[in-house]
Amino acid sequence: MLRPVSATNSSNPVLGRAASDLIEIKDLNFKYFGSTTPVLQNVNLTVKNNEIVLIAGHSGSGKSTLLRAINGLIPHQHSGDYSGEVLVDGLKVSETSMSVLALKVGYIFQNPENQIFMFSVERDVAFGLENLALPQAEMRERVDWAMELLQIKSLALRAPHELSDGQKQRVAIAGVLAMKPKILILDEPTSLLDPFTAKSLVNLIRDLRSTLGITVLIVEHRLDLVAKICDRMVVVDKGTVVLEGSPREILSKTDVSLFGVTEPTIVKLSKRLSLEGEKLALDAQELTTALKPVA
Repeated sequence: MLRPVSATNSSNPVLGRAASDLIEIKDLNFKYFGSTTPVLQNVNLTVKNNEIVLIAGHSGSGKSTLLRAINGLIPHQHSGDYSGEVLVDGLKVSETSMSVLALKVGYIFQNPENQIFMFSVERDVAFGLENLALPQAEMRERVDWAMELLQIKSLALRAPHELSDGQKQRVAIAGVLAMKPKILILDEPTSLLDPFTAKSLVNLIRDLRSTLGITVLIVEHRLDLVAKICDRMVVVDKGTVVLEGSPREILSKTDVSLFGVTEPTIVKLSKRLSLEGEKLALDAQELTTALKPVA
């Protein structure tokens, strides 16, 4: 297993982050009710404040189940054989209510339509806050803040069904961020987006970490889009963590296709060129720089 890489912590008075691990997973095992095959097996993982962690693996490897074990959907809503321990910001997930966990962990589904359903964008962003029964003034302030942050304030009175997929994704993220969680989880957020919109969303995720100091876990098959913004990459196979390290380190030293992960074309080209003295290129800009003749 490759050596894990920690992110640099920075202060964030809004989120009140501590220096300790924000997520701790210890010997986690899970098998869905009625199934004979474990989905997670002896998973051990820690995530620090302010990290962006990429979770990669083939379909059915256990990635989404792992995310659900962090936000509490497992074991609170999905029953099965559960053992081990998951701690989020010091709270034991299996003993903490979903309402409390929702203040710690924001979850963005693959299809944003699964979580936007009100008659206008601003009502959707306010939905979680209304459930918390926050004072009207604070609710208004948080909704405006989140829409401004996601650059969707001009869409406030629009109906969600009128929006593009990229706009819907931003509305879903705004609704989660209005709750001011410490952790943002995204499950294949670019799967429905065209390349330009997907790239814009990835840049947004990078900027949110920089602006808010928020911790991000992202499941994504399109490594070419996300590898460069991630501090750490975790590869899951058959419910077990098989690789862990920086994306550049893992992609440099390992054939990730052995675990059902598609290696980015730029990475393949960079390896073939084997440019002496140059680090592995993760995107076209890095490869262009490596190929540029020295004046």
